[in-house]
Amino acid sequence: MESQSFTLDNEDWGDVFANYSETYSFDQGAVPCARSVNTESVNTAMAVMYSLVCLLAMAGNVLVMIVILHNRRTMSSTDIYLLHLAIADVLFAITLPFSAADVINGWLFGDAMCKIVSVLKEVNFYSGILLLACISIDRFLAIVYSARTNKLKNQFLTNVVCGGVWLFAILLSLPILVKGVFRPPDSERILCYEVLDGKSSAKWRVATRFLRHIAGFLIPLSIMLFCYSVTINRVLKTKGFQKQKAMKVIIAVVLAFLICWLPYNITVFIDTLIRSKIINETCEMRNPLDKALFATESLGFLHSCINPILYAFIGVKFRRNLIKILVTKGIIKQGPIVKYGRSVSTTSESGLTSTTI
Repeated sequence: MESQSFTLDNEDWGDVFANYSETYSFDQGAVPCARSVNTESVNTAMAVMYSLVCLLAMAGNVLVMIVILHNRRTMSSTDIYLLHLAIADVLFAITLPFSAADVINGWLFGDAMCKIVSVLKEVNFYSGILLLACISIDRFLAIVYSARTNKLKNQFLTNVVCGGVWLFAILLSLPILVKGVFRPPDSERILCYEVLDGKSSAKWRVATRFLRHIAGFLIPLSIMLFCYSVTINRVLKTKGFQKQKAMKVIIAVVLAFLICWLPYNITVFIDTLIRSKIINETCEMRNPLDKALFATESLGFLHSCINPILYAFIGVKFRRNLIKILVTKGIIKQGPIVKYGRSVSTTSESGLTSTTI
């Protein structure tokens, strides 16, 4: 059998390509965005800031814990909430040295510590806002309704509520356990990052994020805004020299939380919308969003060292108890406490200081 062969000359190849009409579309979404990396000076500045916040948060919140526990027999419900809030901030402060090292050299502490540190940060945020919501309810009941209950019974119920807050905060934080060590292909730095594969995993992450946005932020924030708005209205109608001071404390409480954490939560919510494909992702959007997440999260970290100032240092009862401790230890003379005691007794007559703040 004779084999047949054929060849194509240049003219034939031209006919082939001339008749080939299939086209390819270029999917920009399939092209990975070049990751935006902070400069060395920015990373150094952030590491210094994290270290300072760690020191201030540890010192301030430990001092709050000492003062509150020194007067445990007379603790009000708000004292208990503030004690747990200080504990949450101390636990968060412990994670800041890891964050400082991370921005300089990447994550060097392994997969297990990545999960532990991430969970501690999440628990701090959720326990913090939930405890603030509890404080707002406590002040609302004490000032608006002049609620009075048996002290021992009230302390027991408050401790039960705090236990529920910690449990709920831990449950809301469990999804962050998907974080693990990850080395991007275009970098030598190891990251502590969300590691998820598959469409179902991505959907699960979006679902849990929406749950955390609603249950861990929007609902507690709504409670705070309602309680404090009614409380402020009541304080303005109450005669007494302490009413303006009480109103300023309440406004400072709300503003401090909003300034520190609202930008981060808005940014995370936008990131959630992008991950759920509700908003189309582009490199022009992804890179600024990553920078915004980094910046707003750092702003939120500051709240842990602001809390002692807002909830304790400007509080009448706290300053009085702190001065008592300093006098007992012989650090200061007894004179200031006598003078301060007069203002405290006057304050109690106003009926507005049924809480620690």
